[in-house]
Amino acid sequence: MTEKKQILKSASIISLVTIFSRILGYVRDQRYTYLLGTSLAANSFVLAYRIPNLFRRLVAEGSMTASFIPVFTQYMREKPREDVWKFANQLFWTLALLVALITVLGMVFSPAVIHAFTASSGGKNVSWDQAIALNRIIFPYLYFVALAALAAGILNCFHVFGLPAATSVFLNLSVILFSTALVWRYFKDPAVSLAVGVLVGGALQFLVQVPTLVRKGMTFDFGISFSHPGIRDVAQLMLPRFFGIGVGQINLFVDTYFSTASKMPEGSLAALYVADRVMELVLGGYAIAVATAILPMMSHQAAAKDFEALKKTLTFSVRIVAFITVPAALGLIILREPIIRVLFQHGLFNVASTRLTARALLYYAMGLPALASVKLIVPAFYSARDTRTPVIVASMSLILNIVLNIVFLQFFFRRVQNGGPALATAIACFFDFFALFIIFRLRYGQLGTMEILRSFSKIFLCSGIMSAACWLGNHYTQFTMHSRFLVQLSVFTGLLVGATALYLALAWIFRCPEMEEVYGIATRRGRGGAAYVEA
Repeated sequence: MTEKKQILKSASIISLVTIFSRILGYVRDQRYTYLLGTSLAANSFVLAYRIPNLFRRLVAEGSMTASFIPVFTQYMREKPREDVWKFANQLFWTLALLVALITVLGMVFSPAVIHAFTASSGGKNVSWDQAIALNRIIFPYLYFVALAALAAGILNCFHVFGLPAATSVFLNLSVILFSTALVWRYFKDPAVSLAVGVLVGGALQFLVQVPTLVRKGMTFDFGISFSHPGIRDVAQLMLPRFFGIGVGQINLFVDTYFSTASKMPEGSLAALYVADRVMELVLGGYAIAVATAILPMMSHQAAAKDFEALKKTLTFSVRIVAFITVPAALGLIILREPIIRVLFQHGLFNVASTRLTARALLYYAMGLPALASVKLIVPAFYSARDTRTPVIVASMSLILNIVLNIVFLQFFFRRVQNGGPALATAIACFFDFFALFIIFRLRYGQLGTMEILRSFSKIFLCSGIMSAACWLGNHYTQFTMHSRFLVQLSVFTGLLVGATALYLALAWIFRCPEMEEVYGIATRRGRGGAAYVEA
């Protein structure tokens, strides 16, 4: 099987599972917005959930996983089986100890943590006591998902992608169950029930992977070590990667902080969360799937010193992700209000909530292609053991994001309003991607830039025509004039299906290479080997 086919097959497996998970994630978020809307309780729940979730993405799924996979793949290539699993077992228990300490500290000092994440001191946008109580319930979630992320990293190195990608399904099912009246009526209020659902879902994310880990050879023999060479290698890589690969998550913290400013309208944090969830639906559909599939492959290529193959893998992945995210971004921008209205305008999530969220989605969508591409190019640096460059660029990007947030809040608030944090993040992501791409090109040689530009020109042409058709369709169907949900859903579905069909038809007519590559690889048998990807 060719490397391109392996990427696409792995990405397809992850994508199918992730799309199913995102659908359940939508149901979960719809239940949350139905029960809480964009009220103070909604802001408090989002803040309480976002803090441990931020640590999870930075420490577990961000820096730790990205640092672990290259080291573990090298052990798989060079070390006996016994040494490989000794390393995995000791890292597991060492990580369990460290994350347990972080979890306890987060619960004990929850008031200080909550205040550190908010910009307003008067409590205008957050109910302090409720946020602190919810944060203490949810914080142990970090412990379980950190272990789940390590388990997923191990399984990914064995080309097992389906199960790790499916773990979020159990989180979503848990929160959905706890959001039903059958369950939440036994708690103080719906927000507390949702928080307990998050905690139970986090535990399930780890536990469902244990049987497959055991079948692969994991014994869970107890042993804590800070001196094991493999663990020290992971630790040395983690600190710079903590900042470099987590810049998007650090920017999310900045967004959270500024969205709670006293000048912001009530419900801004909840609206930002819902807009971010819509973005995650698009990213999770294929962009993150490709990034997850190529990281182990690039790590193997870097370990074999095959940098030409690594560059081809990166270039191919950037083109494929752009083929998906550019039209998606334009579609989100044009159809932002119909999307939010159809998906979330129910229960306590009213017309004002829709307008707040649609404004945030407008600016988030502008940065979608850059945000997705950063997830590809940062692991390329790390696979090549280059940790310094992403850190420097991430530092500059973070500073830019903070400065832009201040500028939008102080000088352009009437123009951007609650969308300021989203716009600042979008601009920072574009800076991050272009800086990293140029540096990688200068340092490691040609990346087929002209080929990428030719592909991008066709993608933008097809996307532009599609977006014009979307605008006309939205205008002449008079979506906002319909009040019945079934009519809204029918119109929205027609617009979405029509736009997708038009884009794919245009891509075929203009012979976009991505369309031909995906179709050709899917229908042609691979040559020179029978590498397989386990689901």
